[in-house]
Amino acid sequence: MANPILSYENVTILQEGVPTLQNISVQVNKGDFYYLIGKTGSGKSTFFRSIFAEIPIDLGLATVAGYTLNNIKKNDIPFLRRKLGFVFQDFQLLTDRNVAKNLSFVLEATGHTNQDEIRFRTEQVLQQVGMSSAVEKRVHRLSGGEQQRICIARAILNNPILLLADEPTGHLDPHVSLEVMQLFQQLNERGMTILMASHDYNSMKQIPAKFLNCENGNITEVVGL
Repeated sequence: MANPILSYENVTILQEGVPTLQNISVQVNKGDFYYLIGKTGSGKSTFFRSIFAEIPIDLGLATVAGYTLNNIKKNDIPFLRRKLGFVFQDFQLLTDRNVAKNLSFVLEATGHTNQDEIRFRTEQVLQQVGMSSAVEKRVHRLSGGEQQRICIARAILNNPILLLADEPTGHLDPHVSLEVMQLFQQLNERGMTILMASHDYNSMKQIPAKFLNCENGNITEVVGL
């Protein structure tokens, strides 16, 4: 039986009164791994922003992580976002701090106060992404691939229900890109639900997943590339 983490039924999203995405019907179930593909400007970022409740849902019904986005209260938005993880293309790490402080900052910002628990969780996620030895390293001393692994560790700190990734290999060379994609695959195999916007067709051919295509103001599931 399907267990939807994300469900959009006939959803239309307007920006400045103009429909950006129309009549979207998409369902992502627990344990799914989807690639979101489409040209630049096709609406992929708009879709992601709506999931985070940054853009309102104008028509249709949208639910994410147990929240109905159509009428979500402003006070509930931070709680929705705590159930989501996000990996950015440009890392967005705090370059003046070391890896441990980048991660502890997120935990403290989401209500964790026990330093022993923070240290344990930090070590745990770094082990998951193969970066245990980097805990005391300054971010600016890490390679691009290493920084993206830290970004993934940051995104999974609070055990998100849904992990969103926006072009996570966009600034990486092909070999490192494949290693990062393999890490996402491992997380999915452990049960994490992933929705990833990507143009990295070389890596996508090697890491199997389902596909959503964003085109002509709509998002539809497609088979293969």
